[in-house]
Amino acid sequence: MVRFSDLSLTAQTAFAELAEQAHVVEFHAALSGFPGAFHKRTIKGREYWYFGYRDLDGKGRMAYVGPDSDRIRALVGRFVEGKNHRPLLPLTGAAMALGCEVVAAKHFRIIKRLAEYGFFRAGGLLIGTHAFIAIGNLLGVRWQSGQRTQDVDFAHAGKNVSVALPANLQLSVHDALTSLEMGLLPISQFDGGAGAQYRNPLDPELRLDFVTSAHRRGKAPVVLPELGLVLEPLKFMEFSLQDPTQGCVLGRAGACMVNLPDPARYAVHKLLVYGERPVRERTKAGKDLLQAACLISFFAERGPVESFNAAWRDALSRGRGWQRRASQGKAALLSLAPDLDDRSLWLGA
Repeated sequence: MVRFSDLSLTAQTAFAELAEQAHVVEFHAALSGFPGAFHKRTIKGREYWYFGYRDLDGKGRMAYVGPDSDRIRALVGRFVEGKNHRPLLPLTGAAMALGCEVVAAKHFRIIKRLAEYGFFRAGGLLIGTHAFIAIGNLLGVRWQSGQRTQDVDFAHAGKNVSVALPANLQLSVHDALTSLEMGLLPISQFDGGAGAQYRNPLDPELRLDFVTSAHRRGKAPVVLPELGLVLEPLKFMEFSLQDPTQGCVLGRAGACMVNLPDPARYAVHKLLVYGERPVRERTKAGKDLLQAACLISFFAERGPVESFNAAWRDALSRGRGWQRRASQGKAALLSLAPDLDDRSLWLGA
């Protein structure tokens, strides 16, 4: 079964250029005027870049740049040299015309506004279907299913500092959403505003959710005053929060950089949460399987298979509850996609 098609080499090149320019634009806008320096840190065995500076009040800040890579090192060099960047809208139009996937206009406005306010630099992640779309562009493919959604989903490691990306930017997610004037109201409130879910009563197709990992702290919302945000704890969420990557989200109005779950971990996470969905969310559970099937098909056909298998074995190593949910998700997936019953994918099961 065909679950994805390859973007042309021209489209992949256009997307790579757009992502690079979006990154340059973001950090010039955020950091220009602040004297500081780039630093590389090792966290849990992986290297990350940060920009250290002092704000207008003289307080030290660390802005997250990204995981160490040739692309990030080139970005650091371009920033230091002060090279000009190209306008994003023409680049976005070219990438779209060549087949790269875009998100709905009203959803893109929200994602971009949170990016402008520093949500992703402070460790936030884009998750859910919009992350799935962005991962497709990042991998150079166009998914054939699993892309329709009414929700815009975000995650943050919250107070779990062992997973969180250590950036101490101050921001207010609630103020960012209010500034859009899109009628978004918090369902769960604290201090008169911020909430874990935002809805527009007049637009049922506009729903925002902010989540974090549940761990053992129970189901009580996690309050992050420094972000102006409340997070809803969800089981297994820490799996997608680990080892994030960066990607570019496209909308007809432009592009912006976001943090994304690792593609292999995202696929396994979809299997884990499949059985957690209540009956009223069977449609979402079906979409979980479709997205997992698309991603696992990519690893099976394009590789590396080892990346998916490593994520799968990590999930199984976390205890009986994880093993039970993973096995349940795998069984449902193979009923839907029997062609994925390949032993190399599921070593360790």
